[in-house]
Amino acid sequence: MQVADAIKDWVVEHGLRRGDRLPSEQDMIGRFAMSKGTIREAMRILEAQGLIETRTGPGGGSFVGEVSAERARALLGNYFYFRDLSVADIYQVRRLLEPELAASLAGRLDEGQLGALEDVIARYPEPARSMEEEREQHIASLEFHARLAEFGENELLGFLIGFMARILSDLTVHRKLYEPHNIELWRRGRAYQSDLVGALRAGDAERAREVMRDHMDTARALMERQEAEVLKRFIGG
Repeated sequence: MQVADAIKDWVVEHGLRRGDRLPSEQDMIGRFAMSKGTIREAMRILEAQGLIETRTGPGGGSFVGEVSAERARALLGNYFYFRDLSVADIYQVRRLLEPELAASLAGRLDEGQLGALEDVIARYPEPARSMEEEREQHIASLEFHARLAEFGENELLGFLIGFMARILSDLTVHRKLYEPHNIELWRRGRAYQSDLVGALRAGDAERAREVMRDHMDTARALMERQEAEVLKRFIGG
């Protein structure tokens, strides 16, 4: 692992970017004063992490890779997979981050970006009529927040918010938090999102912050109620 870290440091120090060719294996052996087996193991580790790509055939070799945000979120999600995260845990973080993101985007989004958010809201115009539709609506409503996060200038903030949306989506599906039907969650959530788009379009940062904060507080209370209902059914069953 130390050799893999040394190779990563070397890549950064030399300003290499995605697609740049790495030195040959023989060069690596001499450069890092390590055996062929150690260098190969280090390269396998980096390839598994998505940091390098190996191509075969003419023009092949090892090249600098790049871990996508989606893959990074998936790997981070694995860390929390067997931990007993609650709705309260997730919303505690969301309430700190998302109102500030919303405020920072007020008046900064173009009509294409605002339209993309409205397109997401348009995917759940009416209350769900089945459990399957309820599940899809929950996932789509969280996609609204993931899309909003993509529009932010702070890449770290956007990544964290997108991760929160993903992990809550996974938790909702795995624990079946979309059961039973919750029309109030649909109605109030959709209203908050529509109000937020209006505030963003108007460039009203304080209103955007307020709407998102209220949205988080309301969603947390309603989702905790869903969580309690699921637990009650589980114990009763």
